[in-house]
Amino acid sequence: MKVLITGAAGFIGMHVAKRLLEHGDEVVGVDNLSDYYDVQLKEDRLKQLVSYPGFRFIKMDIADRGGMEALFTFEKFERVVNLAAQPGVRYSLKNPHAYINSNIVGFLNVLEGCRHSKVEHLVYASSSSVYGSHTKMPFSEHDNVDHPVSLYAATKKSNELMAHSYSHLYDLPTTGLRFFTVYGPWGRPDMSPSLFASAILEGRSIDVFNHGKMQRDFTYIDDIVEGIVRVLDKPAKANSSFDRASPDPASSDVPYCLYNIGNHQPVELMVFIETLENALGKKAIKNMLPMQAGDVLATYADTSDLRKMVGFAPGTPLNEGVIKFADWFQMHHAKMFLQSP
Repeated sequence: MKVLITGAAGFIGMHVAKRLLEHGDEVVGVDNLSDYYDVQLKEDRLKQLVSYPGFRFIKMDIADRGGMEALFTFEKFERVVNLAAQPGVRYSLKNPHAYINSNIVGFLNVLEGCRHSKVEHLVYASSSSVYGSHTKMPFSEHDNVDHPVSLYAATKKSNELMAHSYSHLYDLPTTGLRFFTVYGPWGRPDMSPSLFASAILEGRSIDVFNHGKMQRDFTYIDDIVEGIVRVLDKPAKANSSFDRASPDPASSDVPYCLYNIGNHQPVELMVFIETLENALGKKAIKNMLPMQAGDVLATYADTSDLRKMVGFAPGTPLNEGVIKFADWFQMHHAKMFLQSP
């Protein structure tokens, strides 16, 4: 099949593109290569894809309305995976307009493209951030999520609402995937695993927010990719038992659904740091700090719906995933060090 992947130079986008290309699919990757973090890392990710004959890359911002209209008109995609977004909870406190431009305007352009070109299935990235400061654990897609604690989370919740309206108005099958703290090789440098690993190797202190009293459902990248690929092959369908008098947030009487993709095993931040220290063979210097605005105390995914739908849910043990990440990071870190002036 012919698939559009937005955010193809991103962490998850590169891995999903590679997986589909290995399956023999044709992939068109779109990315604006923004300088939110090191552009070289994005270019290095793209180098992992260019050797596949079925891959083409287009540098473009999904907020470019005319460009996106032309792309969909010319390419005639069968399915779309929207992973392009302005990420980061804390950055949304500094540059809120970037989130509206990419995550709202850009997503609308994707929806419009899918609508007009009759795309078979749109799978898009949501986030565990939509659960806000929920204390009911584990987080379920069937629970209400109307109280986001960051603008980033609000834009992701907005994406889910926008997708539902297009599923309702135009019968467009849409599936939103709420990712939980994704880590692994080629990960984003602004995420805690890379920030911690870099500081540990260089002998710098790491910032440990809320004095380490937080839990995250760390999910290894290969599990995320497996979930995305399996869901992509199963276009959303209307829930025949949907009750408008008591609506289920995770489904609808139109082709729309939501799934968590997490490891279903929340890990204390200090345990993650200790696991990373062991994998790197070096202790961290810890700078204990209070809770930051927009952060949440814990994330914990209920993945029973995903397992029921596609017969799979993430389960890579933390130690196994961290070792793979640490091995890659040390090689990449050494390469970057040798290339620096």
